[in-house]
Amino acid sequence: MACQPGDKAKNNAINFKNVNQQITKSFSDLNTQDTFKIELTGRRPENIMLIFNIKKADGKEIYNVKLKGTDLLGSTDPNVDLSKEKDQIAFLKTIADNFFLEDNFLEPAVMPSDKPDNYVPDKAFYEELKKSRLNGFKYRLGKENNLYIAWSEKEQKVKVYYNCC
Repeated sequence: MACQPGDKAKNNAINFKNVNQQITKSFSDLNTQDTFKIELTGRRPENIMLIFNIKKADGKEIYNVKLKGTDLLGSTDPNVDLSKEKDQIAFLKTIADNFFLEDNFLEPAVMPSDKPDNYVPDKAFYEELKKSRLNGFKYRLGKENNLYIAWSEKEQKVKVYYNCC
């Protein structure tokens, strides 16, 4: 195959496709599967949005969060060079692509022997999770910020049970 002069420019262009992934896992009920969905939309870092939601088996949405791409970029490791737009987009796409890694699904959310520490915002909810044995999910908001969420049977909503590094 012959190389054409335009090919190199095409290869250096930012290749970005919107991310739209979903996975089903036990979350709000150990006997049913909830649907976790992530979308990364936009073409430029300043208008990229990461949209994450969870729906119960019956289709009812129980969690929805929208994160601005610029917010995710602003809380990264200062040693990572994100001065170029193509690097920023690649970084945001990596966050989205890694969102549903198996390590992010915590089964159960809290082990019976776990003790709450300073990163537990609601100790009563933490204790509830020990008893219910429901699963948790963690996702990254930046370099030093992970949110751990789980379903509260008592309050019938998704809550943060751990917020840490």
